[in-house]
Amino acid sequence: MCALLPPPPPPLLLFFFFFSLLWALPIAAGRTGDGGACLSACTCAGDLLDCSALRWKRVRGEIPAWVAHLQTLSYMMRSVSHRKLNNNELDSVPDLGLCSSNITVLNLANNRISKVLLEQLQPFQSLEILDLSNNNVAELRATSFPALPLKFMNSNRISSLEPGCFSNLSATLQVLKLNRNRLSSIPAKIFQLPNLQHLELNRNRVKRVDGLAFHGLHSLKSLKMQRNGIGKLMDGAFWGLSNMETLQLEHNNLTEVSKGWLYGLLMLQQLQLSHNAIARIRPDAWEFCQKLSELDLASNHLTRLEESSFSGLSVLDRLDISDNRVSFIADGAFRGLSHLQTLDLRNNDISWTIEDMNGPFSALDHLRQLFLQGNQIRSITKKSFSGLDTLMHLDLSNNAIMSIQVNAFSQMKQLEELHLNTSSLLCDCQLKWLPPWVAERRFAPFINASCAHPQVLKGRSVFAVDLDDFVCDDFPKPQITVQPETQSALRGSNVTFVCSAASSSDSPMTFAWKKDNEGLSDAEVHNEAHLRARGADVTEYTTVLHLRQVDFASEGKYQCVISNHFGSSYSNKAKLTVNMLPTFTKMPMDLTIRAGATARLECAATGHPAPQIAWQKDGGTDFPAARERRMHVMPEDDVFFIVDVTPEDIGVYSCTAQNVAGAISANATLTVLETPSFLRPLVDRTVARGETAVLQCIAGGSPPPRLNWTKDGGPLLLTERHFFAAGNQLLIIVDSAEADAGKYTCEMSNPLGTERGNVRLGVLPGPNCESGPNGAAVEEDGWTTVGIVIIAVVCCVVGTSLVWVVIIYHTRRRNEDCSVTNTDETNLPADIPSYLSSQGTLAERQDAYVPSENGSSHQFMASSVGGFYSTQKDMNGARSTNANKAAEMRPVAYRENTAFISACLGRSEVPDTACGCLLHLFFSFLFPPRFSQGLLGKRLGGPRPTTRTRRWTPTRSTRATASALWRGTPRRSSAATYTSSRSTARGQARIAAAP
Repeated sequence: MCALLPPPPPPLLLFFFFFSLLWALPIAAGRTGDGGACLSACTCAGDLLDCSALRWKRVRGEIPAWVAHLQTLSYMMRSVSHRKLNNNELDSVPDLGLCSSNITVLNLANNRISKVLLEQLQPFQSLEILDLSNNNVAELRATSFPALPLKFMNSNRISSLEPGCFSNLSATLQVLKLNRNRLSSIPAKIFQLPNLQHLELNRNRVKRVDGLAFHGLHSLKSLKMQRNGIGKLMDGAFWGLSNMETLQLEHNNLTEVSKGWLYGLLMLQQLQLSHNAIARIRPDAWEFCQKLSELDLASNHLTRLEESSFSGLSVLDRLDISDNRVSFIADGAFRGLSHLQTLDLRNNDISWTIEDMNGPFSALDHLRQLFLQGNQIRSITKKSFSGLDTLMHLDLSNNAIMSIQVNAFSQMKQLEELHLNTSSLLCDCQLKWLPPWVAERRFAPFINASCAHPQVLKGRSVFAVDLDDFVCDDFPKPQITVQPETQSALRGSNVTFVCSAASSSDSPMTFAWKKDNEGLSDAEVHNEAHLRARGADVTEYTTVLHLRQVDFASEGKYQCVISNHFGSSYSNKAKLTVNMLPTFTKMPMDLTIRAGATARLECAATGHPAPQIAWQKDGGTDFPAARERRMHVMPEDDVFFIVDVTPEDIGVYSCTAQNVAGAISANATLTVLETPSFLRPLVDRTVARGETAVLQCIAGGSPPPRLNWTKDGGPLLLTERHFFAAGNQLLIIVDSAEADAGKYTCEMSNPLGTERGNVRLGVLPGPNCESGPNGAAVEEDGWTTVGIVIIAVVCCVVGTSLVWVVIIYHTRRRNEDCSVTNTDETNLPADIPSYLSSQGTLAERQDAYVPSENGSSHQFMASSVGGFYSTQKDMNGARSTNANKAAEMRPVAYRENTAFISACLGRSEVPDTACGCLLHLFFSFLFPPRFSQGLLGKRLGGPRPTTRTRRWTPTRSTRATASALWRGTPRRSSAATYTSSRSTARGQARIAAAP
């Protein structure tokens, strides 16, 4: 009924009855045989109004109130709230009169309605479902729909959507179907329907979906856009659909899957992409679809499944890649699909993935069904299905399988169905295991397999062949005999790989080379065949792959595949590594820097493989800056830093770039500039007349400063008594006189500055300076007597010691160590500091001469009161009063010559007696010092006062013998040995501390 009215009150019953009677009289004229009033061209039966035979253009008049059911085109409605006016010729929404407000479902499909107007739908206040399918509606305007509690609407043949056309429906609309329209584009943010859950846009003309096209559909659960011809999905095309679970894009023209258009689909569970033109899946395509459980990629143009094709789909349950062109499956392509239960790979070009790969499906721990029918699989190995412990259904039908290795299916413990049909089996001894195993597992109903070789078994079912007939009389399938070898080559060189196989069949042989599991189509290959032996029926085939001028792109794993009618054999994979010698892209440059600054050295190199960069300093790895934690290496920036540089950092720094192809090196010199300074304070000196005075000026700076001495503000007048040592850092004055006293100035300078310092020298007169003429005569007579005594004593000593000299000389000859240097030698006073030894060469104490500025050599010997003894003095020139130093007050010539003679004679001990003193007097005073030492040096190998002298270096035993001269002293002498080379113009010195 149009409306359910409450029972009228009793006083009105009579009035209502009378009114109804008057109203029924004119209607009765239009009723059928049953006497009821009915609309023209319609039939009435009871409360049923049937207008299905009338193809309305427009409903004339109002539907009677007594009509409880309206039937159009033989469809019966249960109540007046459901009106089906489909399959008529309505050109607009009909006016249903008073019943309009009660209608919840209105079907106007298959009419000729071209416009949807606001005033036409205004009376339908309770409308929930409106079906305008197969009409002529061309557009939806903002004024098309009133504010109706709509929940479902299906419309068609719409070519444009005006912004805001659904604004009045936003509160209630849940399902919107715009299938089979003429929509060519979807304006951005056109669907502002926050409660919409299902949207269908199938069979439209949309070719491109721009970003934010569906923004505003926050509650959308499913979107269908099938058969549109979509070729491009822009980045963010589905942004805003964060709650969508199903996306159907079948039968379009999509060419790739990327994360750009999948961005924002965080809850997507089902993605249907079948029957597109997808040929590529980008590595990070599934970054925003982590909850995807079903993926359909069937009937596309996929040829490769890369290692990252499905990364991130950890909860994927079903994957369909059937009816593609897949021939390459990378190792690990299914890694991460730990929850996958169904994998469909039927009707592809898969062959070597099953024949040669090691467990291509091993990562699929929960796989239940695997479909491989309709591929190019010719052989099955033990490792083909390794890891599929949970597999229950395996379909290998429609593959020309020729060989199955023993126990190829043994790992699949839960296998329930194995589908296999082939007539190409090689029924030799290696297939003998199959019939019993199939019978045991009860797979016979699913398997249809027959033999193709040998000829006597051709066409027979494997289950009808006697087990004894499975024999190996020949090997028609090729067998690899020579494997290609792994190689390394320099870039630009030529490389050759060789592979050989043998077969007993005369079936035509094909050769192929693969690189990284992909066939090489344009490779330079030479093939040849020859009989293994005369009269034998085994033919050996060899294929050679030539790679010309290899580059980095040539690197990879190479493999040969040799095939005939009975199957294919795969060689081992030989790895080719292409190396390139390192070349510098950044070379270190010489650097000059002030002390305290930061030194920055750059070094970078290229090569293949990438070279390692290493630094050295002066040919070693001992960096003072590293020990002090002032060195920093930054590999990312190819920079080597030294902060707060010091003169210790001066040196040659070498950058070495090394890889397996070789190594190169580049040097840079670091120079640290430092202003001159005094390393030791200048100390005044006071010496006695006739003694040796040493003035120190220990200089520091970088570059090393140049030193100059002046006296009393004027130039220093040099004599044969003046010597410079250690780069003019020591001024030595022999046989000091009163004229030598005064103020000496040391001036040091380098490019950074000049520094000056003063030291004062005082000369004290000796207590017995003059003896007068008589004393001199007496002294001269005394020396004559002493000389005679010395000659006599020496003759005795030499005569009695000659035998000892010969014996000791032969016994100690092996232990003696002698060296030749072009130096003159002399002894320096004890006050030369030992810290100068760093500027020279450490050596044992020895006698020496030093050249003066005019080329003459002088022996340093301090004179005492008597002319024979020299008293040790401290740094200030004061005489030592320590009793322990008394023994050091020896005749200088005595100590030097006696030690020298003792060492050369090999005596273990020279007593400190008058004999030793006489020896000293003889060689020091009877003969001049230079002559005596030259004589002894010439005879015993000691130093000679010539330009080229032989410096004798005593061994441990001879040093012990020589040290016997000093045993009267409580400690060893601290005197230093000074050595100078005449070959240098400035008489550079080397200071060596005595042992």
